[in-house]
Amino acid sequence: MQLGQPSRTALATAYARAYHQIATEPRIFTDPLAIRIAGITSAQLADLETATLQDDETDMRRRRRLFLAARARFAEDTVADAVAAGTRQVVILGAGLDTFAYRNPHPDVRVFEVDHPDTQEWKRQRLDAAGIELPASLTFAPVDFESQTLAAGLAAAEFDRSRPAVFVWLGVIMYLTQDTILDTLRFVAGQATPVRLVFDYLYPASASTPEEMDQRTARADLVASIGEPWLSFFTADDIANILREAGFDRVDDRDAPNLIAGYLGSKPRQRSTVPPHVLCAMRTA
Repeated sequence: MQLGQPSRTALATAYARAYHQIATEPRIFTDPLAIRIAGITSAQLADLETATLQDDETDMRRRRRLFLAARARFAEDTVADAVAAGTRQVVILGAGLDTFAYRNPHPDVRVFEVDHPDTQEWKRQRLDAAGIELPASLTFAPVDFESQTLAAGLAAAEFDRSRPAVFVWLGVIMYLTQDTILDTLRFVAGQATPVRLVFDYLYPASASTPEEMDQRTARADLVASIGEPWLSFFTADDIANILREAGFDRVDDRDAPNLIAGYLGSKPRQRSTVPPHVLCAMRTA
């Protein structure tokens, strides 16, 4: 992202999550604060979604929107499972305009939002404008992943390394260098057990068909043009090996079609040879 400016991809994700709440499509994830924090009306969302789109673009946006909804639900289902097992700390890395902390149904669970200082300040302004109160269970931890350590940022926020935690890291690692990703994975794996980590990742474009390659290139060019280029890609085997070396002993990896189909109770529609993936990694001992 560009220094001094909030993340524009975070805003795009917020719009997609908000539109999912009003779209005529199966509801995978319910977020009553999504439209408010996006700072836009339902009518404006609908206009943005349908303006000058071709049929194939509309379908592509719908599939992306369903994946964003499914990954958010997967993350919050993972949090619920961890809380039921006794975990009382949740860390949202690269929180953007995520609203879990403001809908948190677990009053005794502390939520730490980690993000770039500029994006975090922008979010606080949006929360204020939307009239969304900051709960006592929330702590902000401003960190620039590329120039500051996660350890230092969380320590300053009084995060407890000696207690189990769930880390949620959605829509982030493709924008980071592999060294930064590996450092973060090792940090998370060093948390008191049991520790859970949810994140999503992209396959290398080289695994795509020619048509998919064109679509990936167009998307990559778009995010690069706004100062947020994709930097890191992995295969499922790559990720499994990296997580094992970092210290995790369990991995539940889902590709987008199977994740979405699981929530809809339908058969997966494989529209891509390299769909995005989301996973939950655990270290239990």
